[in-house]
Amino acid sequence: MNEPEVTLEVALEHGLIEEEFSRIKKILGRIPTYTEIGIFSVMWSEHCSYKNSIALLKTLPREGGRLLVGAGEENAGLVDIGDDFAVAFKIESHNHPSAVEPYQGAATGVGGIMRDIFTMGARPIASLNSLRFGSLEDAHNRFLFDGVVRGIGDYGNSFGVPTVAGEVYFDESYSDNPLVNAMAVGIVKKDKFASAVAKGEGSTVMIVGSSTGRDGIHGATFASEEISEKSEAKRPSVQVGDPFTEKLLLEASLEIIQHGWLIGIQDMGAAGIACSTSEMSAKGNSGMKIDLTKVPLREKGMTAYEIMLSESQERMLCVVKKGFEDKVKKVFEKWDLHCEKVGYVTNDGLLDIDYLGEKKAVIPAYELVLGGGAPVYIRETRQPAYIKQLREYDASKLPQPKNMYDTFIKVFSSPNIASKRWVYEQYDSMVRTNTIVGPGCDAAVVYIKETNKALAMKTDCNSRYVYLNPKVGTEIAVAESARNIVCSGGIPLAITNCLNFGNPYKPEMYWQFKEAIEGMGEACRFFDTPVTGGNVSFYNESPNTAVYPTPTIGMVGLIEKLENITTSYFKTDNDLIYVLGEDFEELGGSEYLKAVHNTVSGDSPKISLDIEKKLQGTVLSLIDKKLIKSAHDISEGGIISALAECCIINEENPVGAAVDIPVKTRDDFSLFSESQSRIIVSVDKNKKEEFEKILNVAGQSFTFLGTTGGELLSIKNKIEVNLNILSDIYFNTISRIMNA
Repeated sequence: MNEPEVTLEVALEHGLIEEEFSRIKKILGRIPTYTEIGIFSVMWSEHCSYKNSIALLKTLPREGGRLLVGAGEENAGLVDIGDDFAVAFKIESHNHPSAVEPYQGAATGVGGIMRDIFTMGARPIASLNSLRFGSLEDAHNRFLFDGVVRGIGDYGNSFGVPTVAGEVYFDESYSDNPLVNAMAVGIVKKDKFASAVAKGEGSTVMIVGSSTGRDGIHGATFASEEISEKSEAKRPSVQVGDPFTEKLLLEASLEIIQHGWLIGIQDMGAAGIACSTSEMSAKGNSGMKIDLTKVPLREKGMTAYEIMLSESQERMLCVVKKGFEDKVKKVFEKWDLHCEKVGYVTNDGLLDIDYLGEKKAVIPAYELVLGGGAPVYIRETRQPAYIKQLREYDASKLPQPKNMYDTFIKVFSSPNIASKRWVYEQYDSMVRTNTIVGPGCDAAVVYIKETNKALAMKTDCNSRYVYLNPKVGTEIAVAESARNIVCSGGIPLAITNCLNFGNPYKPEMYWQFKEAIEGMGEACRFFDTPVTGGNVSFYNESPNTAVYPTPTIGMVGLIEKLENITTSYFKTDNDLIYVLGEDFEELGGSEYLKAVHNTVSGDSPKISLDIEKKLQGTVLSLIDKKLIKSAHDISEGGIISALAECCIINEENPVGAAVDIPVKTRDDFSLFSESQSRIIVSVDKNKKEEFEKILNVAGQSFTFLGTTGGELLSIKNKIEVNLNILSDIYFNTISRIMNA
């Protein structure tokens, strides 16, 4: 098969720039072949090389705490949780594919992140997600929302891993470019985890799992450009997933890893065979000789270019210890999966590719990869003009609500606050029987079998705050993730991140990114929650708009005693209700401003990391001493929305509350303020004295609000609403919209 001649024009069509094409010719000492330019284009794409982000990402804390494997070292991060166990976890985006093919885009996002976990030798125990869409008033947004949710549910449910937590937000900025971030968590024995490495000259390289087709070709490149009218034509760049095959691949992979027959294993995700062969070689300071003729294909007439770049799902590349090839093959055959020898490891550092007796590519593996020869850029930054303009917003000039009841109902009815039950009821959150606290509370809690421990896990980011103040908004995202873990009884361990931003070549967008990285680094160092890895997704914009900068935080925490598991909702009548922390009547970026006044303005709320850390330590101490019965952080919608949730989250036993909320200047400012570092707790009245003593000794600010009980949420002299009305609004708002 004759390949097209490679010219500068061909390189530009592949998403490379002239400078990069010149660099490729210098590396090779010649003009690249068509297969080689394809390999370089995907490996040097933003999605694979992080060329516009890696310099800043290296400033994040990558060690500390209980970290065993940090960012960029393996397929996923690894953290010690004691009892000879470690937790592996990671989050990644599948935004662009989901914009053009929501069902398969979301489904294969789940499949890809699961493979990152079990290639570590870890068995996946939980799935989470963070989803963003445009307004549900728009039919196309409803189509995207429905497709993404069904894709996540169908893949995860069929694969047999519970989807236990997540977040869903709606804003016009995501209308053309939804964000679909998938996170997975797994457990492995510390001495049994696998590595993504190729070494040992002559070691056999095997491709295992599904056969290779034309789906997903240039998916990595597609993810490294803006969404446009031409994006619909890139539908073939979206992979097609098969969760049942993935389940077989999981069991077969874990079996050969546990037997110790492997040197290394890596998922074929973005950039397919091109990525796994080059990255494993570079990591082992080795090379590979590969014959693509031996790759199992499901389509006729495929070229070397297509085989190398295909992103067909449910495939792995394995480097097998000498003498164990037949044993590995026998395991995969038992699970009815392909397992073919496609090459061997060399010590010359070259990725050497043959197909049908012809030489198709010879490239130094090190030159292809992140941390190797892939280009690294630091782009120009410029503070956007909107920042100064929006921060001058004067909330004191807002008209005061004429009817606080109607105002509260309007805020509480926002799809951003309403329960996402319509979403999570499509997910199996209980499969494998380890889920202790599922969707709906501050964080999910999953039992670690063979121990008295559990993991708390959460995804979080208020992108409006980040839009208004990227650095502080990202600090808040880290702090609130930790706060949610703490409210569930857990000690925050580490984070993974999914950094969703616009075009990095635009100085205003890169400024947002740089500021966000700075805020994340400061907060993670402060909470001793190192970054285990994650994903950068640039180019999340269309001709109409760019998404709000959305640095999604995925956090995992450890609950060291099962008896310390804590939930958000009030438990019984006649308990005392307190709020820990102070209110500063902060409305910048609030749900109140958006829902009632249709504006996203002001500055984000302030955050003191010292105050936040003290609050979290105090709450963990109160939980350990059995002095609080519930804990729920105050976030979107302010204290009144948080109180309403405390009353009704437990549908089987709603518990009312009668409270008096102190007001500093205006009722609406105090009720809907989104000031940080605040947690609502309920306390047995017999433990009042001991509870308050601990707070006073710790120097923790607190306010007594009232008591639980009855069938109303009553805010003294302001609002009184029946719990049945609140429950109907909370649990049925989104389903009413989607079923209309």
